[in-house]
Amino acid sequence: MSPRAGLTTERVVTAAAELADEIGFDKLTLSALARRFGVKDPSLYVHVRNLHDLRVRVALLASAELNERIAAAMVGRSGRDALVAFADAYRSYVLDYPERYAATQIRMDPAEVAQEPALLRAIELTAAILRGYGLGESEGLDAARLLRSTFHGFATLEAAGGFAHSRPSEQSWPHIVDALHTALSNWPSYPERS
Repeated sequence: MSPRAGLTTERVVTAAAELADEIGFDKLTLSALARRFGVKDPSLYVHVRNLHDLRVRVALLASAELNERIAAAMVGRSGRDALVAFADAYRSYVLDYPERYAATQIRMDPAEVAQEPALLRAIELTAAILRGYGLGESEGLDAARLLRSTFHGFATLEAAGGFAHSRPSEQSWPHIVDALHTALSNWPSYPERS
């Protein structure tokens, strides 16, 4: 492949996500990506500033893909059904793309990504679920943190083979989601602290 053989930022980022799926997100480098395209490292700097920029772009791509999967699953659902759809879509994405998903957990500069559509969409989707439970702003933030912690923790442990027990993890999942539904339906209300 020649150095200028149709490289675009989108193509570079997509290839980086695919490479992360193959070799692990922590092993993703500009050199490895350049080798995939048959070009020298400097050819990539037209499309990404550095390795951190590439990793942030992979994280945003993965976030967008995750959100698309969740949004499609939630269409026409509310309350418990929306929660189940969100949870199942989240878990399936992590199981299908554990390394790409790992990118979504990197530290990003809030000022750089504050208006990124993928991150704003994640907030919207979570808010849509929580509206069905009638939670206020502070309660909703706490509940969103509970959901993310649970979905992330369970799915990443499962993807890594962390549930070494004779009872399959997929049998536990519906009970966990039901417990979240119960928690959200009975969310405690506390006075605001400043």
